[in-house]
Amino acid sequence: MISTLDSIRVSSSNNDEVAITLPHICLGGRLWGCDHKPLLLALHGWLDNANSFQPLSAHLSDYQILAIDWPGHGYSQHRPGAYPLHWIDYLYDLQMLIDYINRIKPIHGVIGHSLGGIVASAYSAAFGEKVPHWIFIEAPSPLFELPGKSRERLVRSFADHQRRHQNSEQGNKPVSLEAAIKARHKLTGLDTQWCRLLIERNLQQSEDKFYWRSDPRLKLDSPMRLNFEHIQGLMRDHQARVLLITAENGYRGVPAITKQVLDWYQNLCHIQLVGDHHLHMGNSEQVASAIICFLAEINHDSQ
Repeated sequence: MISTLDSIRVSSSNNDEVAITLPHICLGGRLWGCDHKPLLLALHGWLDNANSFQPLSAHLSDYQILAIDWPGHGYSQHRPGAYPLHWIDYLYDLQMLIDYINRIKPIHGVIGHSLGGIVASAYSAAFGEKVPHWIFIEAPSPLFELPGKSRERLVRSFADHQRRHQNSEQGNKPVSLEAAIKARHKLTGLDTQWCRLLIERNLQQSEDKFYWRSDPRLKLDSPMRLNFEHIQGLMRDHQARVLLITAENGYRGVPAITKQVLDWYQNLCHIQLVGDHHLHMGNSEQVASAIICFLAEINHDSQ
């Protein structure tokens, strides 16, 4: 029987690094805070990694924060084979991860940003009782699209994957760290300091050169996306208690989706804060304050 989260720490100059061996895959991550504090599990967004929660962890000092790298991100193992990826696979990762961690220490809450929030929102609709507190940042529900786009998506996805297979012989070419940071900043508008924090974990250094750690399949379209009826069937009558945090200048699809999905939740607190899609980095103090207040209200209600 594992008795402490210290058992997942790895030997490293950075002593908050962890490694979690699940039955189907190995995950990397970071662990902040002492073992006697309530545990919050943090799930990052697409093409990000555990480092995205470093700014937030500094303002959640009364909690222990375990931020994992999703498969194919950061220090985590890539999914085997060369099959296309789909977000639904992360639901199984989360299932196995929650069961593993809960055997060591009860999870007090789950924080999911973007992709992490998408996965957590879907998972909590079916298994909300496994964790008492759910916090979604810039992700009110899984994404959906019109059924009429299914054929176009399938054709585009397979074409992208075929091109990747044809170019795979070229191998993983070295990249410039500074150029990668500038490209991420130009593409997303994310502040340069946060781009650096994320990019450095998604790269590995060999001698004086940098190479991508992240799975190249992450940048390719999945072959299928669920439609509104699928998502509504899953999310309707969502019973778990949820804090949804959205940004004033966040992901362009979130406001429209939010209007449609709010009625699915039976116990939802929704707040909007200043910031962009990565407001948990750029506005980490206010996001942390909202989370602390939410957890305090729940603890008061449960007494």
